[in-house]
Amino acid sequence: MGDNLTESISSPSLAPPRSILVIGGGPAGLVTLRNLIERSNDKFEQVELVERRDDVGGVWYQDEPTISSVNPSGAINKPQWPSPAYPGLIGNVLPRFLAFSEYPFPESPDHLHQPFPTVEETYEYLRGFAERYIERGVVRLNTEVMRVEEIPERKGWKVRIRDWGVCDDNDGMPEEREERWDAVVVCAGYYDKPNWPNTEGLDSVRKRGLALHAKWWNGPEGYEGKKAIIIGNANSSNDIASQLAPVAQAPVYRSIRRPPAPWFPSLLDSRIKNVGAVKKYILQPAEETEEGMMLEKMTVVLQDGTEIKDVDVVILGTGYCPNPEFVHVLPHENEKESTVSLMSYTNPILPQLRRIPFLHRHILYAYNPSLAFIGAILAMTPFIVADVASTWLTLAWLGEVPYPQTIDGRLAFDRERIMQVEKMLEVPLPAATTDANADLPPSSFITYAFLGPGDTGTSESGKGGEAEYANGLRDDIVSARPDLDAVLPTWDAEAIKARTEMYPTKYEALKWAQMHCV
Repeated sequence: MGDNLTESISSPSLAPPRSILVIGGGPAGLVTLRNLIERSNDKFEQVELVERRDDVGGVWYQDEPTISSVNPSGAINKPQWPSPAYPGLIGNVLPRFLAFSEYPFPESPDHLHQPFPTVEETYEYLRGFAERYIERGVVRLNTEVMRVEEIPERKGWKVRIRDWGVCDDNDGMPEEREERWDAVVVCAGYYDKPNWPNTEGLDSVRKRGLALHAKWWNGPEGYEGKKAIIIGNANSSNDIASQLAPVAQAPVYRSIRRPPAPWFPSLLDSRIKNVGAVKKYILQPAEETEEGMMLEKMTVVLQDGTEIKDVDVVILGTGYCPNPEFVHVLPHENEKESTVSLMSYTNPILPQLRRIPFLHRHILYAYNPSLAFIGAILAMTPFIVADVASTWLTLAWLGEVPYPQTIDGRLAFDRERIMQVEKMLEVPLPAATTDANADLPPSSFITYAFLGPGDTGTSESGKGGEAEYANGLRDDIVSARPDLDAVLPTWDAEAIKARTEMYPTKYEALKWAQMHCV
């Protein structure tokens, strides 16, 4: 895409950076760190990764719920950022598609019946992958990025950090300081901001503690006998419904807008009842219990007018909004003005166009390519897509992989992706249950960031499938470095077939677990 794809980055304004900061110690950040160091053959003088929590692993590292306060002495208690992963989580991606190139995933002990790694197994894989870089001293834990700010005239980025690792030696206070880096790669911030539907009454029931997002799901304990409604029918919603079914009041309602996608397998369960989309939530008058406590419930009204009364809790598996709000860039209109939040440039009328704006190939910030994002798309196989994308970034910054040198050329990709999504939105999709669903908003999977699984290079909903995207990056890499052809993940016919068969395999694993697990 763009008008200058054959040009290299020989322009002095796009010279290879000397120092690079990677933000985020999840899968995308870790493989980006590896590729910037090892696939550059150490040509970058300084590459480091910062992670705000006390260990790497991203969403696969589970810890305690968020706590943020000031203790009596006035010192700030270190906040915690809980993972959206939950106890009992088993992934839906096979090890083959979780393994970074040149670092295979170990075989699960129970791989015959349950070939999908648990959250603990995935964390251990990532921790092992990161160990050599932690020992090398290029990973800084307990380091929170407060602000990333573009410096005028392409002179790099100011990064304001808060070092929580010095609290014990600093009267309980973190140390704040400013660093300067030639380039920054953002691999974090994608699971911080839950997506809340714009449904009438939802704010009211949230304020009363009757609604929560799947981000804060921590297992079925405490929901015994509760009347519950789950919103959505993707991975989190399906898992939560199945965990609630044995303990909550039957049936557990699952509100869905459209038939389930084949890549989100779930078992039929007589204790789970699918219903249509929610139209509004209504708080019921509080009732006093025998213990003298005031108990609040709600009525959930569906699009077809059906009312489900006396609901105790609604849990929403409605995804996340990209939110690297700490990134501030120079205004495009006048670079002499103060910096503005990058995300202030994306406030679309259509929620399907919410995105990290102005990215070339979903990676490079078009107005200043020394800022990059890895993991800005919703991928079916995020580990290996991040591996290929960060390898592409490494070679792009070294000048080995070409990309447009003009701002307009780099913006072309973003414009074309927006047009693709707008075109997909013109095609109506079937409703899940009732005729009343026919007028609902488009599927949540028709979005800027979700490319679709792809098959031979396109997804069912149009161009832009994950296979096509990843193969494009891979082709660029192999053209520059033929030796990497043998080690990079592939999206050829065999790999796509294996990935397609992964979802029936998951279904069979769920059936086996249901029959053999208490």
